Amino acid sequence: MSAEPGAAAPSPAKSNGASGHIRLTSHSGGLDAPPIRWGAPTAAERGPLIGTTTKRAHRNVIGTHSGSYSVYRALAVAAGALSRQHKADLTDTSPTDVIGPYPQWSDPGKIVSLDPWGAMVADVFAADLAAGYDIRPTIAITKAHVIVPEVIDAVQKGRLVPDGRILLPNGAALVTKAAVEPVWHLPGVAHRFGCSETDLRRVLFEETGGMYPELVTRSDLEVFLPPIGGQTIYIFGSGRDLGDPSVELTARVHDECNGSDVFGSDICTCRPYLTHAIEECIQGAQRGGVGLVAYSRKEGRALGEVTKFLVYNARKRQVGGDTAEAYFARTECVAGVQDMRFQELMPDVLHWLGIRKIHRLVSMSNMKYDAITASGIEVGERVNIPDALIPPDARVEIDAKMAAGYFTPGPVPDIEELRKVKGRGLDG
Repeated sequence: MSAEPGAAAPSPAKSNGASGHIRLTSHSGGLDAPPIRWGAPTAAERGPLIGTTTKRAHRNVIGTHSGSYSVYRALAVAAGALSRQHKADLTDTSPTDVIGPYPQWSDPGKIVSLDPWGAMVADVFAADLAAGYDIRPTIAITKAHVIVPEVIDAVQKGRLVPDGRILLPNGAALVTKAAVEPVWHLPGVAHRFGCSETDLRRVLFEETGGMYPELVTRSDLEVFLPPIGGQTIYIFGSGRDLGDPSVELTARVHDECNGSDVFGSDICTCRPYLTHAIEECIQGAQRGGVGLVAYSRKEGRALGEVTKFLVYNARKRQVGGDTAEAYFARTECVAGVQDMRFQELMPDVLHWLGIRKIHRLVSMSNMKYDAITASGIEVGERVNIPDALIPPDARVEIDAKMAAGYFTPGPVPDIEELRKVKGRGLDG
């Protein structure tokens, strides 16, 4: 059928280079897929992790790179914006700072949710790259100047003093930062959670809507690159000192809260606690120690932001208003569970950094503290958020958490006090 006179002809569809044959992921890989020995003492013995799709016979993991952004990569290929055969040019991408290797890297029980060799692939797997294997880093390490309004305020008020090494006169903090993608060793993750690997694989397959059939059809593939967010690490001072327990380490493990961290929402203590931790890290580094903030993408206690906002509405609209007494109950009513962050995997990044002792942990969370110490890392002082930094509407959250087990140097709120603590309404 011809186009009408004067009408523009439709644009031809972009080619994404797809072939007519769909290769089922349940098919066994070829002999070209290198074996993986998780926890081996060297990178060569462990073997590369190949999650790229340029040569499918080389793949030795389930899933692909970039976490949640792997879907956008697929969209770019479908739209014809990205060649499916593109290989990353890793020239000049090497880490600005060397992390490890540390003894924890070769202990298969210490690290099960990231690839400790992930920042070094261009070096430790150079021979494999030269042989044609498309290996991508799962960790990138760089330098940055971090400018935080609260830090600038601390400089102006004299709480922080620029030294030109850790903190500049304009209030910018000099840091080393690392982006870490999730890499799960399924047998290790199952052991960490006390379930069988078979059950873990089946539930992951079923509860993602059958997204990864290899979870149940390819028991020979033990490594999974899940489509979830990763972590960003900010180091104040020398990263080499993280593995030295004699050097004072000030650290916070922080779970993402976009509403507070970025936009300053006052319903929780997330941003003020984060910025307080940054201030503590700067001071610790200036004393000759090192500071660390590990920022994990676990929005809304890993329940997601939609669920979090639904809970906010339920809390504010319930009979009696938003009370500390009913804080966790409203979350369970909506989500079915209070928390899905599962801090059992959180210490892995600390072990990747070689950490054996945290002298000052800027966190009140009993779940984080318990996970860190259970993994073999010693914790000295626990630093609570100063009362002056708690927003009025966040009193509900912090009091409820203290009553549930959060560390506090003061008295723990009882049930009568929890009933009295109320947040403002939706129209307040």
